[in-house]
Amino acid sequence: MYSPRPFSRRAFLKATAATSVAVPHFLPRLLSAPPSGRVLHASFGAGGMARADLTEITSHPNVQFVAVADVEPAKANDLKLKFPGLRVYEDWRQLLDKEKDLTSVNVSTPDHMHAPIAMSAMRRGLHVYGQKPLTHDLYETRRVTEFAREKNLVTQMGIQIHSSGVYRAAVQLVQKGAIGKVKEVHTWSSKKWGDRGSKPARIDPVPAGFNWDLWLGVCATRPFIGQSWYHPGEWRKRLDFGTGTFGDMGCHIYDPVFKALALTAPISVRSEGPAPNDHSWATDAVIHYIFPGTQFTEGKTVKVTWYDGDRRPPAEIQELVRRKNLAPDAKPWMLTDQGSIVIGTQGVLLIPHVDRPKLFPVERYADFKMPETQDANHWHQFVDAILGKDKTQANFNYAGPLTEAVLLGSVATRFPNTTLEWNAKKLRFNVKEANQFVRRKYRKGWEVKGLS
Repeated sequence: MYSPRPFSRRAFLKATAATSVAVPHFLPRLLSAPPSGRVLHASFGAGGMARADLTEITSHPNVQFVAVADVEPAKANDLKLKFPGLRVYEDWRQLLDKEKDLTSVNVSTPDHMHAPIAMSAMRRGLHVYGQKPLTHDLYETRRVTEFAREKNLVTQMGIQIHSSGVYRAAVQLVQKGAIGKVKEVHTWSSKKWGDRGSKPARIDPVPAGFNWDLWLGVCATRPFIGQSWYHPGEWRKRLDFGTGTFGDMGCHIYDPVFKALALTAPISVRSEGPAPNDHSWATDAVIHYIFPGTQFTEGKTVKVTWYDGDRRPPAEIQELVRRKNLAPDAKPWMLTDQGSIVIGTQGVLLIPHVDRPKLFPVERYADFKMPETQDANHWHQFVDAILGKDKTQANFNYAGPLTEAVLLGSVATRFPNTTLEWNAKKLRFNVKEANQFVRRKYRKGWEVKGLS
């Protein structure tokens, strides 16, 4: 049985609808609980997912929300009414320069600015709640992870389902042997963050109150194209700014699989879907990962396959989680829009995204007692860890390797039907051409120490 869970699928979906950067050397700070018991917090971003994050973090009774930065400052107008004295900045660099007494920040911007802002904040000794994917590129992920570990900072990645009872239950089922040793995994998302069309030839006027140059950040300058192309939302489809469907949803959906199997860096990755064009990610990906085996897997390696868009696991895999005792007049059976099928030596586990895990075949597990799990508040866990009362479970030590695995898939899509062997220690592929996508170059004047 499950305990009552306020962390609902509806709440999750509602929440998610949503000059030089060179910085001083790391400023030593007291890394124990703040002596006042107050956490002075700032948000990078005022709308969308940033609004969801700052709302949850500031609901903690020990948090004082003092500053926010957004390239559209007007998005913070209502926040100023709710939080009297809140200071609003257009430029995130100015916020970091002027707010000397901060304790923590959340970085909830488009993907391409996750690493520059997070690293700049950590170099000032600030604890960081960073949205998924942790960064846009593999090198950034490694450096941000290493720096947070080196400075013993409290971190948490925004994979809030990690703290839900349903994902915790899935992890327990695997690790306690409910389906035996795991042989393979199939995981998917129906989202379509890609675009095979042509880039518009037009140039649109930049909307009033929107700082396009600041939004571009470390990326090369280019003319603005409006609603249907960059801003808002559509940036997820673009190579320079987003990370496609796997970047958006991979960190969520791979999470219980990665945790349950105690996975480490993949040995190889191979894409059998379409390649991106010169500006946008493709959809309908099929990406095969080979991971080293663990104590929870059957062999020396384990295969995990990702599908997105209209692609799904093969019919024989889907058949493993079909209920055999459906009434003859029941509606046709379909997989959930997003989730995973974990195939074990003794049974099969279906992990729907943000829903209860299910064991198959149904008849075999009719009397099986499901683990009792409760939700934890992912955002409050971050604050409590700063106060020395808890530990974050999706800290960068965990979220970094998870993000690296996901981002390897984005590189693989650029080389269809080619097996890319991955040397995690050296951050290098066996295919020379693939290595250019491990690390990008920031535009001049936007260098960040530790990343550039």
